[in-house]
Amino acid sequence: MGHASDFENEIRIETVTGIFRENANRIREPDYTAMSSKTSTQPIQVKVRSQYIPQRSKPNSEVYFFAYTITITNTGEAAAKLISRHWYITDAYDQAEEIQGDGVVGEQPHLLPGESFEYTSFCPLKTQYGTMRGFYHFIYDDGASFEVPIPEFPLLIPALAN
Repeated sequence: MGHASDFENEIRIETVTGIFRENANRIREPDYTAMSSKTSTQPIQVKVRSQYIPQRSKPNSEVYFFAYTITITNTGEAAAKLISRHWYITDAYDQAEEIQGDGVVGEQPHLLPGESFEYTSFCPLKTQYGTMRGFYHFIYDDGASFEVPIPEFPLLIPALAN
């Protein structure tokens, strides 16, 4: 067995949203995870990853573009359908925007126990950093409804990581 090079042992922060590179082939991502509840009434898990998109950003025009990927998993014993979303987006100037709408990315996924749904969407900000948080409204097949919190997560350009 050979020794690892200094490069392979170096850990560099790639983005402040929690993506760390440990060598050219492995990426470790911490989970920004929220569970609605550990009871049997709301068994939906939400994981969020976000990243800065420099190719779509225009810093001279105060446009900073971010992508976020959300994985929603039904960890319970009953099927549930995502009906709507509710977001609170706050920029570095503490300017808040509230967004509501049906489903996510044009869909209202119906998740059987053990199933997951993943999607990516985007958020432009006028500042180099901000946050998003919110909740999803779900309904069980029997008609009972419930809300699932989406944990607050950062939207941050990599240069601010240091």
